[in-house]
Amino acid sequence: MSIIPSDQGQDRPELQKAIEEIVESGFLGVQLRVNDEQGEWVGSAGARELGQSGKPLTNGHFRIGSSTKNFVATLVLLLVAEGRIGLDAPADGYLPEFGLDRRITVRMLLQHTSGIFNHTGELYEDGTITLGVPWQGKEWVDNRFHTYLPEELVRLSLSKPARFAPGTGWSYANTNYVLARLVIEKVTGRAFAEELQRLVLGPLGMTGTVAPGTSPEIPEPHNHSYYRYEDAGQEKTVDVTRHNPSWVSAGGDMISTTQDLHTYFSALMGGRLLPAELLTEMRTPEATVGYGLGVFAQDTGPGGGTVFHHNGATMGSVALMYSTPDGSKTLTAGLTCVDDADLSLAPAFHKAQQRLVDEVFCGGQADPGQPTT
Repeated sequence: MSIIPSDQGQDRPELQKAIEEIVESGFLGVQLRVNDEQGEWVGSAGARELGQSGKPLTNGHFRIGSSTKNFVATLVLLLVAEGRIGLDAPADGYLPEFGLDRRITVRMLLQHTSGIFNHTGELYEDGTITLGVPWQGKEWVDNRFHTYLPEELVRLSLSKPARFAPGTGWSYANTNYVLARLVIEKVTGRAFAEELQRLVLGPLGMTGTVAPGTSPEIPEPHNHSYYRYEDAGQEKTVDVTRHNPSWVSAGGDMISTTQDLHTYFSALMGGRLLPAELLTEMRTPEATVGYGLGVFAQDTGPGGGTVFHHNGATMGSVALMYSTPDGSKTLTAGLTCVDDADLSLAPAFHKAQQRLVDEVFCGGQADPGQPTT
């Protein structure tokens, strides 16, 4: 494959047009990387900082939100391959200190079928909301450098009623992945970041990816993320590029680049990280929304077939990470925006996802697909 990098987008005008339209829909900046049969295309649109004219970096660091979950799931499965974790073993066997329901297996944590309450809050079918740790509005802004311990988040979740009996339903809960990361650390005796380096980052030569833990720092260079909130009746906007991500923990705290996400996801989907049988386990979706073990399977229709992804959104920052089943075609992107408590950019985010998937995987032919994050 010939690699034809471009920062100007002249060789793939349809991709440049797509990211410019995403900026017009309300995003501050977009950096996009596409690797396919035409080579590699890299481009950006919008601004690097609010009120400034400088274009976004094309390989800047950004917070990847729930794309973190795929890294956690991969690490768990690599430890399954090493014989250190049993995929269908009770999670309680690894973490007896929490008194987890013995029916909850490691697989259920990775597939969101444990029924555990989500520590960042739950929206129930009848429209009622039960709050968890604060992650919206002035309360979050004022406490954005606060450290939450993973054990604290788990105990908060376990203090609330379960959503359903283990294995009988599906409900997306960040706490499942907090527990999964704790299992990794318990069986290895090492920090998650160390195991990530040993099993993934080191072997793949990834140098732009960080599991920050409680650190608010983000490596240079990076684009900027913002948050809009109300304070005493006045609207304020604050730069939240730096914040302590321990409130979401393993549910979405990692930092990466479009290059590293491409390197990682193409290797994972291409069968270069996990044994074949465990990659099959990861990619086997449950029936509700098509979620495997830390990855979504999406049917893009006749033109594009199945793609796998795990996107993410966190404070003012969005990650897109898509691949064909063989890893030969990938789409990785980092979007920055001015976020708010109402998640008012969510509709534009879903449209942006589908716009790029249509362009890259379906030859520009729109398909309703399933824009799930």
